[in-house]
Amino acid sequence: MRIVIAGGHGQIALRLERLLAAAGHEPAGLIRTPEQAADLRAAGAEPVLLDLESASLEMVAAVLQGADAAVFAAGAGPGSSVERKDTVDRAAAVLFADAAERAGVRRHVVVSSMGADATHPGDEVFDAYLRAKGEADDHVRSRAALDWTILRPGMLTNDAGTGLVRLEASTGRGPIPRDDVAAVIAELLETPATAGLTLELISGSSPVSVAVKAVAGN
Repeated sequence: MRIVIAGGHGQIALRLERLLAAAGHEPAGLIRTPEQAADLRAAGAEPVLLDLESASLEMVAAVLQGADAAVFAAGAGPGSSVERKDTVDRAAAVLFADAAERAGVRRHVVVSSMGADATHPGDEVFDAYLRAKGEADDHVRSRAALDWTILRPGMLTNDAGTGLVRLEASTGRGPIPRDDVAAVIAELLETPATAGLTLELISGSSPVSVAVKAVAGN
């Protein structure tokens, strides 16, 4: 499969690209600066220079043309402003979903956040982030032409992955290594029966493939 990943130089994306390339897929990652290209090539991915904060719908759709799946793994990142939570975590996610629909790419996986909610109260930057992610998730879920899966990991860590997770509609809070998030995304892409699900993810006791098959069968 050719899989286009928004936020291609992110920590989860680079891990995902390595997994996809090793499995024989063709990952392509959207990057904002040419300096990031070497890291993607090292991960086995094709770097595609495109800034979702300034790109048009047509530009993004052109990049997605012919892809088998799309993954939104972009984020404004810690320390970013409320404004960028809106332009990246909400608007870029909406644009990427609309472009996937325009390009006819049905399979669409979104890396969201536990607690994402368009009506989340509060005036802190993190509150704005949860609202932005929630609004983006709502938009993706409204697109009938997309076979979407929304993944909401708990607290992300750089610990080595264990391959053991808890993946359910509601898990409660907990940590999850980025390695295991990437592994779950790769498995979701191979499991189209998970379309239409919003799933929370934390470390647990089920092997990734078993956990994904379990939710696909529900």
